[in-house]
Amino acid sequence: MSASRPPALTRAKQDQLTAKRKSMAMSIAMKPGQQILMNAFMMYMSGNQLNIWSITITSSAVLSPLAGILSLDRTFGHLEQSSNTSSPGSNAEDILQMPKLLFIALNLVWLALGLYKMSTMRLLPITSADWTHRIVWKDMMETTSIPPDSMIL
Repeated sequence: MSASRPPALTRAKQDQLTAKRKSMAMSIAMKPGQQILMNAFMMYMSGNQLNIWSITITSSAVLSPLAGILSLDRTFGHLEQSSNTSSPGSNAEDILQMPKLLFIALNLVWLALGLYKMSTMRLLPITSADWTHRIVWKDMMETTSIPPDSMIL
């Protein structure tokens, strides 16, 4: 009967495992911060001209954070599973809440950096000239060759 149950962990061992999980979660959460600096340098070096290199770097700076945010559960999933199985007293959601929020915040900063680069390359429609196709032009019903009264001196 004792062979089927895992050995009980002491309180000190549980605290050590919890601290290890917290440090692993924080190291995972800080990964986008390292990638932000690398991508910022690459975007700076690519310039503002439209060429394949700068568009590729900028699109990866937009798509990678989105993919990171969408894969949040998969990224921290192994820490949640190991926390649930080994230490029943600690709550995995409490341990991983701050690292997940930090991970999302760093990815949003990375996304903002990519969108800023896209706007400096004029790839985002942010000026009124980008929306001129939506202007409804009035058709002239009549035309005349007589100038208006304000033009006559």
